[in-house]
Amino acid sequence: MSPTHKNLIVVLDFGSQTTQLIARRVREANVYCEIHPFNISLERLKAMAPKGIILSGGPSSVYDKDAPRVEKGLFELGIPILGICYGMQLTSYLLGGKVERSDHREYGHAKLIIDEPDEIFHGLSTGEPGHQVWMSHGDRIERLPEGFKALAHSKSSPFAAMANRELPIYGVQFHPEVVHTEIGMDCLSNFIFRVSRCEPDWTMENFVEVTTREISERVGEGKVICALSGGVDSTVTALLIHRAIGKRLTCVFVNNGLLRKNEPETVLNFLKQFDLNVRYVDAEDRFLEKLKGVEDPEKKRKIIGNEFIKVFEEEAGKIGKVDFLAQGTLYPDVIESVSFKGPSATIKSHHNVGGLPEVMKLDLIEPLRELFKDEVRKVAKELGMPYELINRHPFPGPGLAIRILGEVTKERLEILREADAIVIEEMKASDWYWKVWQSFAVLLPIKTVGVMGDERTYDHVVALRVVDSQDAMTADWTKLPYELMGRISNRIINEVKGVNRVCYDISSKPPATIEWE
Repeated sequence: MSPTHKNLIVVLDFGSQTTQLIARRVREANVYCEIHPFNISLERLKAMAPKGIILSGGPSSVYDKDAPRVEKGLFELGIPILGICYGMQLTSYLLGGKVERSDHREYGHAKLIIDEPDEIFHGLSTGEPGHQVWMSHGDRIERLPEGFKALAHSKSSPFAAMANRELPIYGVQFHPEVVHTEIGMDCLSNFIFRVSRCEPDWTMENFVEVTTREISERVGEGKVICALSGGVDSTVTALLIHRAIGKRLTCVFVNNGLLRKNEPETVLNFLKQFDLNVRYVDAEDRFLEKLKGVEDPEKKRKIIGNEFIKVFEEEAGKIGKVDFLAQGTLYPDVIESVSFKGPSATIKSHHNVGGLPEVMKLDLIEPLRELFKDEVRKVAKELGMPYELINRHPFPGPGLAIRILGEVTKERLEILREADAIVIEEMKASDWYWKVWQSFAVLLPIKTVGVMGDERTYDHVVALRVVDSQDAMTADWTKLPYELMGRISNRIINEVKGVNRVCYDISSKPPATIEWE
């Protein structure tokens, strides 16, 4: 955490699926917020000097054998606390209240009746008809701790909100962070500003100024190298550092042969306007040679990652002495590395330059490590990037290699490039491109029978994947208009030689992932 954050709210994570959403909501109120594991030491927490602490929800019961708990001393720090769902139950339990299993699990929409318009409910109406909120709990509080008073109730929760103004500690049984809770931002804003006395100083304009100054001070007269993909994260990283140190930044753009149609030309033309020092490396042949005969997705990812490191090292060696390596690491990556749940199963490897610092003995600069994706886009706007590039759909590091199921060849790449270009073109023409999180084509490892003209065909199948999401942690398939799906399908089949069938992927994440490999 940077010492420049004078107004800080800390979220302690008990494993809720919406913990990140709490932090995002706080930041939407222009107050800086960080997520830390529930078992962070009180000494470290005090050193951060937060203005307020939020205890997240979680899947546990306070009576579970391995239930996550905070030190009781947390409630004696004098820092305002807001417990959400499990966070409220744990607060009540540790301070002498009574928590029991409810006869009726309360999940989904519920009506909250506010009985006391205390600080967190300031400005909200009391009594019937109540407010729509989102509940998700099996336990409920049967007796409040000494010194606490009830603020609200629902059909299944006699104590749906509580407060001890003297400590000051608040608790809500519902989830204010989700959009289904109509008064969610009102409650969070009241806690942030009325209870915790924060000032709204977290803006992207301020972030750009402070980060530029910090990079300049840290790098001094040193040199920085940055791997540039053309995506918004790496481009914003490069532009921030360039703003701080100018030509002492060298960007390396590696064409691994797995990029979208006309991608190298598009990226290089865009970067020219910012006067960045860019080295272009055409490494298509060496990447495809390494991928020859490889079908396993994890092997493909590792081969691409390792080869990228080799190419990058070679280019770095040509530059001369370099002191720092820049990466576009985002805050969700940082959170996942210290999550309450501990090491999670490997779903798939993520391709970035994470192995480079150890190999190259360079100090690491990660100017975006405090930001969520939507905040990165706001920074991009501050830096003058055009709308089309700011809002480009995410593109995986291994590129089209993980959208070709099976072996990657020049022929299969060409088929997928053409199909993908049609998807992007039609999505933009219909304006749907800007409404969804991601849209792309996938080339399947099967062929099917078809009829074109009077002839029988036996050609490839393309799957169309379009999803809605906020941060890629979860996603749902997009209900595109049938007319648009039909237009995309017809164009791909008619214009892309070697394809005779198009399918639409209607899987959500979880259980599926957004990418197919």
